[in-house]
Amino acid sequence: MHSETLNYWGKIMDKAQTDAIEAAVFRRLLAHLDDRKDVQNIDLMNLAGFCRNCLSKWYVAAAGDEGVGVDYDAARERVYGMPYSQWKAEFQAEASADQLAGFAKNKPEE
Repeated sequence: MHSETLNYWGKIMDKAQTDAIEAAVFRRLLAHLDDRKDVQNIDLMNLAGFCRNCLSKWYVAAAGDEGVGVDYDAARERVYGMPYSQWKAEFQAEASADQLAGFAKNKPEE
């Protein structure tokens, strides 16, 4: 990222403004995913190539880049809004054969 970003009107935003906006967008994404617990991770993976678990991994990595150690389970709780085991028990449905086939076809390489 550059230290300065142009906004819609061509004015320069400083890093603090850019960071604040990006943080707000992340919080909004988490709120949206929380509102859409019906959307399964496998559907996100098949359609967009990422899921809640990916966000959790990215959270851990970003924290590490800032010199902050964040445990994967703590990151998952931040992203899911509850412990992962609870979310899984309450909201995760069994994947269909079509979902699994789509995931196998589109699975990103690690």
